Amino acid sequence: MVLAGPAAADCRLALVLAVDISSSVDAEEDRLQRQGLARALTSERVRRAALALPGQHVALAVFEWSGRWQQETLLEWTPLRSAADIDAAAAAIAGSTRSYADFPTAAGYALGYASEMLGRAPDCLFRTIDISGDGVSNEGFPPSFAYSNFPLGDVTVNGLAITGHDETVVRFYRTQIVRGPGAFLEIADDFPDFERAMTRKLEREMGARVVGSSGDGPRVQ
Repeated sequence: MVLAGPAAADCRLALVLAVDISSSVDAEEDRLQRQGLARALTSERVRRAALALPGQHVALAVFEWSGRWQQETLLEWTPLRSAADIDAAAAAIAGSTRSYADFPTAAGYALGYASEMLGRAPDCLFRTIDISGDGVSNEGFPPSFAYSNFPLGDVTVNGLAITGHDETVVRFYRTQIVRGPGAFLEIADDFPDFERAMTRKLEREMGARVVGSSGDGPRVQ
């Protein structure tokens, strides 16, 4: 359960999902990501985690990203208070279409866009960015610049590295993307493995957290 005192927000988690659509991701791989994310959201494990605490919901937003200026919102902030809310969010993602296909990987800009999305998020107890991708940043400012210049100090940033295209992607996500309280990295062996990895990741992210009374900060249970 979440122990946060009498001033706890109705929303316990604002979660931004960032999906890679850079040029290294082909049409079939893009389909696997969208359908995999939709199925992960509606899996019994994730549904149970999202709805674990009635009265303290998760708010979800999703965008796709590639180059410096190529970010498009797929799902604006949506409260997940019921199974029907989760189904509607998943359907919106599954029915979305790719905005760009020919741009490089600007992970720093994706973090900046995620920060801006969090700026208009509902008031939630925790804030998390979940960024997935199959390659290292090769355009624009690096993630370190984003962390120094956007208000991300209290934000947890988790990563999902998709292997197969770039052998350095796991190290990149582990050393340059993952950051903040309780942050972690999930690894998909390839795009067909994306659904499994995303299901595991969302279950962990949406699971109930405890705020330690000793001031140690949040920890995932």
